[in-house]
Amino acid sequence: MATAVTDLRGMTDALLTECKVQNIRDVDQLTEALASPAARKQWADKAGMPTQEILTLANRADLSRINGVGGAFSDLLEAAGVDTVKELAHRRADNLHQKMLEVNAEKKLTMREPTPAQVEDWIAQAKTLGGKISY
Repeated sequence: MATAVTDLRGMTDALLTECKVQNIRDVDQLTEALASPAARKQWADKAGMPTQEILTLANRADLSRINGVGGAFSDLLEAAGVDTVKELAHRRADNLHQKMLEVNAEKKLTMREPTPAQVEDWIAQAKTLGGKISY
């Protein structure tokens, strides 16, 4: 089951209103809606937000399509320097896992750290899914 848009960090009341208008309920639908630069510009104008914030939200929604990446793990990936599905697909699992452990030790973003197998699975999913956001 896809993550609800209401659970996505960075979602504002104005964006939630636009989601309701467009009947967007989950991150899969939101990723599709925000896939192009032109679409993100329209949403930014409607919400009164910078386009870069909409892009950040779109990337976060795109990452949330990966099973097991949500909430805290999404934040941890971002803090470790991975903020897109395309970027995740090109990472080495051992290096990324180590970086995530280091970041979590410093920032305490998750109570439970991801296992090496989880990170490998996320990378495999990212390679299969591909990123839906265009730049």
